[in-house]
Amino acid sequence: MNNVLILLDNLDDWKPYYETSSVLTVSDYLKNKPVEKDRKLVINLSDDYSYNSEGYYCSLLAQTRGQKVIPDVDIINKLETGTGVRMDRSLQALCYQWIQKNNVKDDIWYLNIYFGKCREKGLERIARFIFENYPCPLLRVALNTHPRNQIESIQFLPLNRLNDEEQDFFANTLDNFNKKIWRAPKSAKASRYSLAVLVDPQEKFPPSNKGALHKLAEVAKKMNIHVEMITEDDAIRLLEFDALFIRTTTSLNHYTFHLSQLAAQNGMAVIDDPLSIIRCTNKVYLKELFEKEKISAPKSTLIFQSNDHSFEQISEQVGAPFILKIPDGSYSIGMKKVSNEEELQASLKMLFEKSAILLAQAFTPTEFDWRVGLLNGVPLYACKYYMAKGHWQIYCHYDSGRSRCGLVDTIPIYQVPRVVLDTAVKAANLIGKGLYGVDLKMVDDKAYVIEINDNPSIDHGLEDAIIGDEMYYRLLNHFEQALEAKHY
Repeated sequence: MNNVLILLDNLDDWKPYYETSSVLTVSDYLKNKPVEKDRKLVINLSDDYSYNSEGYYCSLLAQTRGQKVIPDVDIINKLETGTGVRMDRSLQALCYQWIQKNNVKDDIWYLNIYFGKCREKGLERIARFIFENYPCPLLRVALNTHPRNQIESIQFLPLNRLNDEEQDFFANTLDNFNKKIWRAPKSAKASRYSLAVLVDPQEKFPPSNKGALHKLAEVAKKMNIHVEMITEDDAIRLLEFDALFIRTTTSLNHYTFHLSQLAAQNGMAVIDDPLSIIRCTNKVYLKELFEKEKISAPKSTLIFQSNDHSFEQISEQVGAPFILKIPDGSYSIGMKKVSNEEELQASLKMLFEKSAILLAQAFTPTEFDWRVGLLNGVPLYACKYYMAKGHWQIYCHYDSGRSRCGLVDTIPIYQVPRVVLDTAVKAANLIGKGLYGVDLKMVDDKAYVIEINDNPSIDHGLEDAIIGDEMYYRLLNHFEQALEAKHY
C-alpha cells in the first residue's frame, strides 16, 4: 500500500494539525533523493506552483522519481494557463438550483474544494467532478449565478489561508483521502503494489461475483499485492493506489469512465482503460470498425431519429426479423426483436428516448453465443453462453424486474474452433491490449462477431472453471508488468 509524503513551503504551516513524520519542506525534498522505496504518493501543498518555482519542481521531480504526485505537472500547467472545465447539463442544473435555494446574490461566489470534498451541502457532486478533472489537494473555484456555465475560474488554494473551521474540514478530508497515513498499522512486509478494484455492491448484473473478487484478493496476497475493493464513494482515494481494476459495468458519461480517465491521467495501470471504454461501449463505432477492417459480423445499418423508417425498408437491408439496439446497451438491455411494422414503430419510440441513433442488425438465431475472453491479445478463457430457455437472448428480462439467463459452459481453449479464436483475437487487437470479451456466433462454419466487451464477465465457477486460480494470476501479472514498465 502507498505511504504518503506531504510537502510544505514552511513546516509551521502544519502546526494546526497532528504531528507526523510524513511532512517535509519542498526545499528538503528537492535536495534529497528519496530513500524509502515504498513512499510513492506525494501531496504537494506548496503555496507557489508557478513555472520554475520550488513547488513546480517538486511535482516535476516526483514524477521523474517514479512517484505519484498530486497535483502533477500537467494539472499545474492547466490551472496556471487558465484551461477551463465545463460541467454537463445535469451538474449545471444542480448548481443553479443550489444558487436559487441559497439565495446567492453576489455576481461571483466561491467554492473551496478539499480533496474532492466541499463544506456546502448539495454541491458534493460538483466538487467531486472538479477534483476528478483537476486532482489537487486544495482548490478555490469562482462561480457566477447564471443558469448555465457557472464556472468562471479554478485556482490553487494555499493551506495557510484556511481559517479554523476550514482547517478542521481539511484535516478530515485528508484523513479520508488517505486513511493509511494515520490509522494503518505498519505491516511486517509492505506490499509491492496496491490495486483498487472498483465495484458496485448494488449492481444487479456485476461483471464479477463475490467468489471471483475473493479469489482475486487471495491470489494477490500470495503475490504480495495489496487489493482493496472500492466504490464510487471512495473516488477521492483513488490516487492512493498504483492500479485500478474496474469490476462494475462501464459506460460513457458515467463515474466508471471518469475514474478510468483520472487513473490513466495519473499514470496508474488501468483495466478498463478510457480508450477501450470509448470504443467498446458504442455499437455504432464497432459497426464502422468491423466494416473497415473486414471483420465478419451480421448485416447491420444505422437508424437515425431524424429520418422516417419502415419495416420494409430496414428489412431490405438486413433481413427480417431484425434486432434494434441502442449503441451502449449491455446484458441484453436496450434491444428489441422486430418482426413487423407495428413492433418497429413501438420499438423506435421506446429506444429513441435513449439514443438519437440506433443499430438495426440481422437476427442470427443460434443455440448459444461464443464468448472468448482475451488479455493482452491472448485468449484467457472461452465459454458457450446459451440463450435463456424459450427466449432469443442470453438474458430474459421481465417487466416485473425479474430476470433469468441461459446456461454457461466453459470450454478449454484448445477445444474452441480455430476460426472462432482467430476472429476473436483479430477483433480484440483492433481495440487495444487490455481485457476484452468478444461475442461471436458460428453459422455454417463461419464466425461472426456480435460485439466486443471492455468489461467482460469473470465469475468464480464459470469463466475460471478451466484454469482456476491461474485466471487471477494472469490478471494480476498483467498489472504487475504494466507497473514495472512505468518504472515503479
